[in-house]
Amino acid sequence: MTQEEYFNRQIQLWGEATQRSLENKKIAVIGSGGLGSTLAMALGTSGIGEVHLVDFDRVSNHNIHRQIAFTLEDEGANKAKTVAKLLERKNPFVKAVAFDMPFEDFKKMGNRYDLILDATDNLPVRAEIDKYAKETKTPWIYASVEEFNGQVCFFEESDFQVFNVSDHKPGGIAAPIVMHVGSLQANLALRYLAGLSVKKDMLYYLYFDDEGVLVTQKFGMPSGSSGA
Repeated sequence: MTQEEYFNRQIQLWGEATQRSLENKKIAVIGSGGLGSTLAMALGTSGIGEVHLVDFDRVSNHNIHRQIAFTLEDEGANKAKTVAKLLERKNPFVKAVAFDMPFEDFKKMGNRYDLILDATDNLPVRAEIDKYAKETKTPWIYASVEEFNGQVCFFEESDFQVFNVSDHKPGGIAAPIVMHVGSLQANLALRYLAGLSVKKDMLYYLYFDDEGVLVTQKFGMPSGSSGA
């Protein structure tokens, strides 16, 4: 199989030169659960040359309904390692590397990336990602989900500290919203890596109103003192 065959539909979209440019891109996905599974499936099969997956957690049965990379046979396995193996079975042209460790340890390794993707589930770690991204001058994309709602933001100049940083845990999550929000996050990432226009420092907030209409609100994010 050739890359021209494997990525045929994307090449039709933006040509061979753009597709080839993705081979030189390296991204880090912090978290390999619900959002991380969706991001890995979408971006790990898009032509990006190297995907690093960071998660110390193990697969539990209650994860599987919304974390699309896992099956019942994966219970107890490390999430990052499981996703990395799946990616390389799906795409022979990607290098998938798993890091079985918390972000606090990962950030000390000194790796450099074209883009960092947040797929975590708590605000303190996201604040640490923002700080690390600012220090290394690396753009990053935040996403979160709760119930039937979700939000996504491509952070470059704006400061994540405008969020109330506390260890909030969602009360419940519907499986489809995880994939929906993860897909939006992946779309922003792929457009950016392919050199297409992306609106940065804008928060997209998705929710269903009382009549069941899907609403997408957009909010410009203020720059902080730590911004580049």
